[in-house]
Amino acid sequence: MIELKNVSKTFGKKQNFFTALDDINLTISNGQTVSITGKSGSGKSTLMHVISGLDHSSSGSVVIDGNNLKDMSDRQVDKFRASEMSFIFQAFFVEANQSCIDNVMLPLEIAKVPLGQRAKMAKDALAAVELSDKTDVKAKNLSGGQKQRLAIARAIVNKPSLIFADEPTGNLDTATGDIVTDLLFDLNKKLGATLIIVTHDEDLAALCRQQIVLKDGKLVSSKLNGGKK
Repeated sequence: MIELKNVSKTFGKKQNFFTALDDINLTISNGQTVSITGKSGSGKSTLMHVISGLDHSSSGSVVIDGNNLKDMSDRQVDKFRASEMSFIFQAFFVEANQSCIDNVMLPLEIAKVPLGQRAKMAKDALAAVELSDKTDVKAKNLSGGQKQRLAIARAIVNKPSLIFADEPTGNLDTATGDIVTDLLFDLNKKLGATLIIVTHDEDLAALCRQQIVLKDGKLVSSKLNGGKK
């Protein structure tokens, strides 16, 4: 479970002072599918960064499965993130000149997974996103949709308990975006991982069981609606 209690995030000082998140209280159950929506500048990405420990809240607490991020050192947070979380972004951030399997093995190398296990885990992840036939193909030779699927394979290779997706279909056409969306929700079911999606896409948000809406850094609503996936 993820619990945010009185979380605020501010930037700058004096005339440059800005409140990005304003006293957020929020609970997300394990295995949930969650959307975070709001206009540009509403605090969506900041909230994702604070929940994941990529950034620290200015006040309040973020507790994930009993682990209070503020009680952990930066090194402990980094280790926790590497073992429990993964990230998918609008920009694919794949290594263009590396093969697909090398791209997927990268987080395993960072996590110091034994060399003998990496190839099998990477191949299993590529199979899960239907890229088994692209194992030795360089990432630069993939289509946009294939690159996003590759990014997803890399994100799930270590079987994270928490997946963050920031505008995962933003750079894709509608048909390809639908394929990637179906894949994310299927993986949520198969892995039992909590899926948190930051998006402007109302149709994508409506698929999630928990819908969080922000406005000017404030939590407007957090409702459970059963979702469509």
